[in-house]
Amino acid sequence: VSSSDSMKKFVEALPEILIGKDFKEFVALYRRAVSQKKYIIWMLGAHTIKCGLNPIIIQLMKKGYLSHLALNGAGAIHDVEIARWGTTSEDVAAGLQDGSFGMVKETAHFINEAVSQNAGNDLGYAEILARELINQKVANLKLSLLATAYRLHIPVSLHPAIGTEIIHQHPNLNGAALGEKSLLDFQLFTHSVSQLRRGSIVLNIGSAVILPEVFLKALTVTRNLKFPVNGFYTAVFDMIRHYRPTVNVVQRPTQGGGKGFYFLGQHEIMIPLLAAAIQ
Repeated sequence: VSSSDSMKKFVEALPEILIGKDFKEFVALYRRAVSQKKYIIWMLGAHTIKCGLNPIIIQLMKKGYLSHLALNGAGAIHDVEIARWGTTSEDVAAGLQDGSFGMVKETAHFINEAVSQNAGNDLGYAEILARELINQKVANLKLSLLATAYRLHIPVSLHPAIGTEIIHQHPNLNGAALGEKSLLDFQLFTHSVSQLRRGSIVLNIGSAVILPEVFLKALTVTRNLKFPVNGFYTAVFDMIRHYRPTVNVVQRPTQGGGKGFYFLGQHEIMIPLLAAAIQ
């Protein structure tokens, strides 16, 4: 029995009740969206990257299982650090005691300088970092979501919030340039949201506030401009249930057509499970 056959039998064996039923239904909707070439948006919180899931997401990107990748600002930090150094973590509690948390200069230098040097051009935040990683031929480029998306011509956007990321603590931050590039990425993301149609998929994985809020604003812009963005399906994958993903991803956007789902579990288990089930 092949691994795909085994996974298919596993999903089919899930009970037809509660979340088991929901998961089977969502997997079927996702498979149908892929076969019908519907637009599929993935929104990722940074912890998803920190958990080591980049290789699995990259595999899905290469197979055409997602159409747009959106990250919060911290996602850029983890992706850059993995690509450059192969690791992305620190002891926050210990670093907070002496003020060293987030003060490593290499990460802030790479990101802030790249953004500042591109002020005034038409490149977005994610595009700038992807190009810089590729141009520098960093050691672990094949593990970068940003670089892979850029090479595959998959739209990728970064959505930072000033004061929420370690790179904002550093004196080389160019606020005007960061704002300019973030706005370009919001516009790129909004264009992708405008491509959603009946049967499309939107996933929010591990973002409790930023990406659900960005998605809601992008959605209202597209509907204000009379794009027929309705009848799509949404799903949240997270470790606990949050207010904004519940209302801004699962409930409000799917009123009048479509359906939302909420799946609870550790990212390092649930996302490999999802990836295996939909292929």
